[in-house]
Amino acid sequence: MRPPGARVKQKIRYSGRHEALIPAWHNEALHEFGPVAYLLAETGDAARLPLALLIVFGAAKLFAEILEKLGQPGIVGEILAGVLVGPSLLGWVQPNETLAALSDLGVMFLLFRVGLEVKASELTRLGGTATLVAVLGVAAPFCMGWGILRLWGEPQVPAVFVGAAMVATSVGITAHALAAKGLLDHVASKTILAAAVIDDVLGLLVLAAVSGLARGRVNLAELALTAVLAAGFTVAVALWGTRTVVKLVPRVEKRLRAGEVQFNLAMILLFALALLATKTGVAAIVGAFLAGMALAETVTGRVRDLAHGVAELLVPFFLVGIGLHLDLATFAGASNLVLALVIFAAAVVSKLAGCGLGAWSLGAKNMWRVGLGMVPRGEVGMVVAQIGLGMGVIPQHIYAVVVFMAVMTTVAAPPFLKLTFRDVKPREPEERFTLG
Repeated sequence: MRPPGARVKQKIRYSGRHEALIPAWHNEALHEFGPVAYLLAETGDAARLPLALLIVFGAAKLFAEILEKLGQPGIVGEILAGVLVGPSLLGWVQPNETLAALSDLGVMFLLFRVGLEVKASELTRLGGTATLVAVLGVAAPFCMGWGILRLWGEPQVPAVFVGAAMVATSVGITAHALAAKGLLDHVASKTILAAAVIDDVLGLLVLAAVSGLARGRVNLAELALTAVLAAGFTVAVALWGTRTVVKLVPRVEKRLRAGEVQFNLAMILLFALALLATKTGVAAIVGAFLAGMALAETVTGRVRDLAHGVAELLVPFFLVGIGLHLDLATFAGASNLVLALVIFAAAVVSKLAGCGLGAWSLGAKNMWRVGLGMVPRGEVGMVVAQIGLGMGVIPQHIYAVVVFMAVMTTVAAPPFLKLTFRDVKPREPEERFTLG
């Protein structure tokens, strides 16, 4: 091993499927970044994946613990852990397909776990209010995002992409925060969850329209078909899923013997509905949530405990993944930083105003709770920005602004929710199902 400070010109190269997990440095740089960075580079191919997972999971739980001791939600710490170990600061771990897959699984199990605590009958009763919340929560952010970019002097297409990125809510973040505090049974929580499902369908249509505009054509027939399929799938599972599962699962369970039968059936339903959701055009996490909701009145506490254990393992990869995508270097210029802060403020205000107004019938306190609960954009906003970047219709600096907005709304939402729900006492049975 060469002593610290030795100059070596040869670049260290990695081979294998997990190459993107760790950045490549010169030995000189490794000594400057310290022992952890050196360990990353010296690790062989077989150990590189578990080492990266150790860094991500360990950093997430460490920062969650620190934030909890400071009186803040632990999930904020897990997102900040991603910023620290990611490209913005230490550069120990890079966004890559392996971590993205773990992140997708994490948010699916989170929404499945939340669905297990929600009865379909209770959620559908809020259909009218939730629909109004979702519609206003789509219109207000889109108009504000588009309007700000146009006033800033940006072209039409990047402006509509920013508006589209501000539309959809990352329900995983809000669900995580509410479940951690045992608040899923509150009327505001149920309204948020129902509105977020509708919001996902509406956001899909907005994205399809914006993508068509970027290509120079908008196919109305295709949009209508997408709307019918997405809405039909969501409504069908929400209305008849529970009744079907209540009749079917006990019969199938009696015929099976291998392993955790009920949990296995729950996993099959989870993955099947997640797949069907993507085929109809909505996000896989909507299918995961609907699967949980369909099973809510059937499964035992054992299934809930097992699902909680899987979520505990995988959800940190979802949260850290959000932080990994934030690149602070893109805000070195004052103009882009100002635009990012303006868009962040608009993202908060537009959801608070639009969704809050939609929840008017629930009272003033619940208006605030619903409005702030719909604020996080998370991975949903970043996906829209990535689509625009991939199509070559939004420049890099606008992409960075959208990612900043997505990350910061995600970080801000849990403290907001903690503040607005501070006078609400959680139900006893949910306290053992904390997710953070």
